[in-house]
Parts: sequence; structure tokens; C-alpha cells
Amino acid sequence: MTTTLRPARRSFSDRLADRLTQGRTGRQLTGLVTELQGRVLPLHWSNMFGVVSAACLVILFLSGGVLMFFYSPSSDLVTYHGGYAALDGATVSKAFGSTMAISFDLPGGLLLRQAHHWAALLLPASIIVQLLVTFFTGGFRTPRRASWVLLFLALIAALVAGWSGYALPDDLLSGTGLRIVQGIVLGIPLIGTWASALLFGGQFPGQIIQNLYPIHLIAPIALVVLIALRIRLAYRNGPAQFAGEGRDENTVIGVPVLPSAAARGAGVLFIVMGLILVIASAFTVSPIWLYGPSSPGDASAGSQPDWYTGFLDGALRLVPPGWEFVWLGRTWTLAILVPLVVVGVYLAAALLYPFLEQWLTGDRREHNILDRPRNAPTRTGIGVAGIVFYGVLWGAASSDLIATQFRLTLESVIRFDQIALVAGPVIALVIARRVCFALQEKDREILLHGFETGRIVRLPGGEYTEIHQPVSEHEKWRLVNTSDYEPLQVRPDRRGHLGGVTRARAALSRLFFEDRIAPIPSTETLGEHDALALSVPQRPE
Repeated sequence: MTTTLRPARRSFSDRLADRLTQGRTGRQLTGLVTELQGRVLPLHWSNMFGVVSAACLVILFLSGGVLMFFYSPSSDLVTYHGGYAALDGATVSKAFGSTMAISFDLPGGLLLRQAHHWAALLLPASIIVQLLVTFFTGGFRTPRRASWVLLFLALIAALVAGWSGYALPDDLLSGTGLRIVQGIVLGIPLIGTWASALLFGGQFPGQIIQNLYPIHLIAPIALVVLIALRIRLAYRNGPAQFAGEGRDENTVIGVPVLPSAAARGAGVLFIVMGLILVIASAFTVSPIWLYGPSSPGDASAGSQPDWYTGFLDGALRLVPPGWEFVWLGRTWTLAILVPLVVVGVYLAAALLYPFLEQWLTGDRREHNILDRPRNAPTRTGIGVAGIVFYGVLWGAASSDLIATQFRLTLESVIRFDQIALVAGPVIALVIARRVCFALQEKDREILLHGFETGRIVRLPGGEYTEIHQPVSEHEKWRLVNTSDYEPLQVRPDRRGHLGGVTRARAALSRLFFEDRIAPIPSTETLGEHDALALSVPQRPE
């Protein structure tokens, strides 16, 4: 009698491993890994801010995925009975009560809430730093203009996600912020009342928690999609790099993506995640139990928005009083319209700047070598002016605290901010351009004469001179490799006419590039032979 044994059923992990390694998906993964092993990535400290953003996203999704199971997005009123005795018996919303239960009754809940909040505070900062690095180095030029747009939209998505999450605990501080938002929406002519009713679901506070909760879920998903598209573009276009020996527009010098760059990135990722958790366990943020539940008739004194929306609050505070007029039977409140227009123009200018610069320069070449900020003085000046403009708006959001802490009148603080908002960017632009020109002159001096060594020698003729150390080949490549832009040369059309737009384009191009220091060719730099000749005294004939 023969017994046939049935083969043992393989585990799910074994079958999944076979599918991933032997099927179509396995072949695709193998091909991707092989290609990544053949790619290199330039090393630079600024590249790590993308990893910081990734660490924040990991913390946000992990903590948010847990919190959503315990949070109740409802404005319905209940009586609180929980671990915080000071509010026992108080009438609160379900949103506030569930947030309190997470903080005091759920093991590890307060750590999750605070880690979620701290990561949400850090994420916009890391994206802004990425934008600044990209702007000042010219990393937005062709073929990376779309990457700039995606990164900017990712910042907007992060701001929307943070703002919507700021209001979800339904405490008194967030309720005060929502009251300000309602006032801004109501001040929009023609559509303000309708927009407020749509956002709040009726009279304040209405159903604002129920309406904001889907936004808080959709905005992070949109953020991940935008970042994924940007990674896809970066994979297709290849990395940008700073000038260096052996590097050009078509040659990338760096470390292999797998495993070197991936290991470095993973290390930074876990370090940042660990630091966020340490900060969340040691420093309290958003103590809603101290603020109490939101109440339509109350407001929190000295309330401040989260830092990333401070510039919006500051724009509202700097509008002079009495800016309104009646037209077409309606009151037009400039105190609302002017800040909205100014902030909208500022954000639109930041979004469209890569296209504006290409239009002014007429340069459609692909740029894989990044600029040193000093070698693009006008662009650097514009960037510094934009930072000053944003900084003044951001500081104006705390004008009341500045006045009380430094014993100043609120009117004097507001007046200073108003003057700084207009004059500050202009002064910053001029100073930044002059500093860039001075740094270019310093680089030119180093290229022509080398570094000062402090060693003084006496020549046979009695003359004293200082020995200069020659510039190394690597340093020479970095200093010489500058973008030699020329002002745009416009030509008349077939009828011999120059249109107004063409003239404006030529004038702006001259403003960008005419006042500059032209780079010197490498043949005119101080070489090792020249420096050696200076260091050896010559015998008189």
C-alpha cells in the first residue's frame, strides 16, 4: 500500500517573497534596484532637509492614524467626566471631550498628540528651507521648474493641513482663531456671507469641526501625492549639484544611491524622528486643558496663531484703521481686501518666479549645475527682500506681545512695522546685491593672487612682499565656474517696431544682469607655478 503525502502548505510570507522576486513585479523591482545601484547622488548638507520633511510625514501619518480612531469630529455638546478633575462636569463639545480623553485617559495618548503637533510645526519649516535653498541656488531653472511648483504647492498643502488640525481640538484658543477666520470671510465683498455659511454650516460656530475634519484628512494625502510627483520628476531629471572638479551639466559626481545615500538618508530620518519624540515627551504644546472648551461668547487673551500662519495675521494688523468705503450699495472693507491681495500677490510671485526669470533672461538651456548665491546678486537680493517682507508680516502678528514685553505703545510698534514692510525689502535688496558684489570681488582677488599666507619675504632688490598660496584645482573650479549671463538683446519685429512689453522685458533684463562682475577665465588665475615663482627669490643678473 502506497501513501502519497500532500506537500506542506507554504506560508504567506514565502509565497509573497516568490511573487515579489520571480513574477513581473519582482523583475521590475530588480530592475529598479539595479538602476539605483548605478546612480550617484551628490552629497550636500542642504539635501537633508528633504529627509527632515519625510521624517515629519512619517510621524504625522503614524500618530494621526492612531488618533483618528479615538477622536470624535463633532460639535455636539456633552458633559465631561474624565481624568482632568478641574473640568469635571463642564459642558464641552464631543471634539474637545475626545481630545481630553486622548490626553489623559489613553495610555500614550498625550505623547501621540504632542508628537503629531510638533511634527506639524516642523514640516512647514523644512519645506520653506528647501524652497529657500532651491531659490538661492537657481535649482528651479529648466528642467526643474515643475519641481519648484510641486514643492510650493506642498507647502500650501502643509499649511492647510496644519491650520485645519489647529482648530480640531475645539478649545478656546482655536475657537478664537476660528472667530477671526469668520470675520475675514465675512469681509469679502459679494460672496462673504455665502462663503461663511458654507464653511461654518450656518452661524458661528455651526458645524465647523465636521467641515474641517475632511479637509484635515485630504490635505495630507494631497501633500504626499505632490511629494511623490516631485520625487518622480527628480528621478527622471537627475540630481542638481554644485560646481566642482569633474562636474558638468552632464556628469554627476557623488556616492551611489544604493546603499550609501540611502543609508545616510535613513540614518537622518530616524534621528529626526527620535528628536521629535524626545521633544514631544519633554515639552508641552497645545495644553487645551488650560484654555478650556471653545465658547462663541468668549475669547482667549493674548492668543497667537501657529507660527506658519503668523504672516497672515500680521497682514491684517498692519492695515490702517478706517480703510473702507461704500460702493454699489455695499461696504467694501479694505482692511480685509488689501491684506488678501498683498498676500495673494506675494504667494503668486513666489510660485511663478522661475517662469518670470526665464522670460527675462531668455535662457532655455538645461541647468544641472547650481549657482552660488553671490554669483546671482539680483536673484539673491530679491530672495532676501522676500524674506524681510515675510519676516515683517510674521513679526507683526505678535505686535501686542512686543508692546507689552518691551513697554512700548501698540501704535508705535504697528507704525514701525508699516514702515519696515515698505522700506525693509528695498533696503534688503540693495544691501544684499552690494554684499554679493563684494564677495565676487573677493573671489576674483583670490583667483588672481591666491590666498594670503602672512609670510613676508625680502626680495634681492630690498622689496618686501607677501607669499600667496595658490588656489587648489578643486577650489579654482568652484570659483571660476560661474554663470556668465548677458542682458537680453531684443530685436524689432518685421515692421521694425518694438512693443511696450518687449521694451519692458529688455529693461528688466538689464536691471537683472547689466550691473555685474564678469567672471574671469581660468587662464588668468594664479597657478602653482606663479605662486612658486613668488616664493623663490630671484638672483640679480
